[in-house]
Amino acid sequence: MTQPESTHEAADRCPGGLALLITDMISLWDFPDADKLLPAAAAIAPRLAALRRRCHEAGVPVIYANDNRGRWRSDFRELVDKARQAGGPGAHIVEQLAPHTDDYFLLKPKHSAFFATPLELLLADLGIRQIIVTGVSSDQCVLSTVSDARMRNIDALVPQDCIGTQGDERNAAAIRHFSEVLGVDTAASPGLQLRPQPPEPSA
Repeated sequence: MTQPESTHEAADRCPGGLALLITDMISLWDFPDADKLLPAAAAIAPRLAALRRRCHEAGVPVIYANDNRGRWRSDFRELVDKARQAGGPGAHIVEQLAPHTDDYFLLKPKHSAFFATPLELLLADLGIRQIIVTGVSSDQCVLSTVSDARMRNIDALVPQDCIGTQGDERNAAAIRHFSEVLGVDTAASPGLQLRPQPPEPSA
């Protein structure tokens, strides 16, 4: 017997819809140069938490994409628990961004959230044609994900106050690349329109 779909999934499915993608913010921060990236992640976490809250309120699906770090038996919920238990700035990020039960998550083997993951299928199933790409690092995983989205004719928005990398100069360069080279909207998150605009009245 076919099981009824959840009301959340039914509500999410709308052609041309919008989704929020949170990249590599849940972590143990135990990889090379993590100490250089963690301050940026900690700085954007409150703004990203506020954006995620607005997405939940607007019915916009939230998707987490995290590196599996070469651990093919990785489990995302286990990672959330371990990151919380580790304490320090990483745990504080988890407290702000821990996924809700209706959120989606996937583990990626490389930089892009599209490469060797079910992200494209998930977006198609939900009717998503536009994604807000956030997280770290702006000049690596976020950039790779945005580039792959564009090759799939999926529009990407990259709010400049919700991305970070190793140092302000590198992040500023990444933001310029998104805006000037890729033509991506990098407006800050408070200005993002999360609900469909009502049609303009006929003349």
